[in-house]
Amino acid sequence: MERRPLGRTGLDVPVLCLGTMMYGDQMGREAAFAQMDAAFERGIDFFDTAEMYTIPPKRETWGDSERIVGAWMKERGVREKIVLATKVVGRSRNFPWIRDEESLRLTPEQIKAACELNLQRLQTDYIDLYQLHWSDRLVPSFGGELRGYRHYKADYTPFEDILGALDDLVTAGKVRHVGLSNETPWGVMRYLHEAEKRGRPRVASVQNCYNLLNRLYEYGLAEVGMNEDVGLLAYSPMGQGVLSGKYLGGEKPKGSRGEMFGRLGRYETPGADDAIRAYVQIAQDFGLDPSAMAMQFVTTRPWVTTNMFGASNMEQLDLVFSSLEIEWTKELDDAVAAVHMRAPNVCM
Repeated sequence: MERRPLGRTGLDVPVLCLGTMMYGDQMGREAAFAQMDAAFERGIDFFDTAEMYTIPPKRETWGDSERIVGAWMKERGVREKIVLATKVVGRSRNFPWIRDEESLRLTPEQIKAACELNLQRLQTDYIDLYQLHWSDRLVPSFGGELRGYRHYKADYTPFEDILGALDDLVTAGKVRHVGLSNETPWGVMRYLHEAEKRGRPRVASVQNCYNLLNRLYEYGLAEVGMNEDVGLLAYSPMGQGVLSGKYLGGEKPKGSRGEMFGRLGRYETPGADDAIRAYVQIAQDFGLDPSAMAMQFVTTRPWVTTNMFGASNMEQLDLVFSSLEIEWTKELDDAVAAVHMRAPNVCM
């Protein structure tokens, strides 16, 4: 499997990364172990999790993804062969059960406390890539503020304080490299500036949503990433499954995440169905599976370091691997571009 540099860390990671947000709820331990075995055997040694996973987040299952990943690494004896990424929750009042804090913030104290718990659940003494799941600043994310940017005047933890806490974790050997997630161009540049100015850890990556329906990364962040060697870890490449076409017309197939949990609002915006139909039609015209086409679109973008996917069963995992066999031709690219030009970024 092709590998690409992870920022300036010196690490190379595969073009596919296994996302584990389903572990602990939709996928139990046995199924998750089988999936990690299969992914690892096929060349995926980059796994991503987070303290708040499983998704959707619940008091009963938060942290279970890390526990399952940690148990698998220990049982298989492969910790040194895995590039392990996890995250610390950003500013929120929605998850008071995490770290027993009524208000979660990216303060130095909370970052360090969270990391200790990450390490315990993962049964390891170091994390290869420690990411800020979202900002301490109030910025639009997860499909919010569809009408455009709204400026919030709330206080936030200074960039230099956050980097100072991460620097302490790196110095202690608990974290090797740091990254961001759901971040803006201004935020990435500020972290880079403060790191250079103060000799703090340099962010290696940003994990943002990126797919055929949401190409906002290309407007600002792609230029930053390619010029500053900050790789995109692209999540939701299949748009939570909507790019398969299975939810068109309001359908909710039995056993799908849409049927089980809902939470598709990010992809139920005006114009979304028309754009999805158009992409599904392109796939059919070229003799491709729509989900595989959506995956390979992301994988072939020059600013993408790794394409981060989740799969709920082995059939979906096979489909993900089959996407790598698609030749992304000029004709296919032109067809996709034509849809994007008439229906750009219909989902945020």
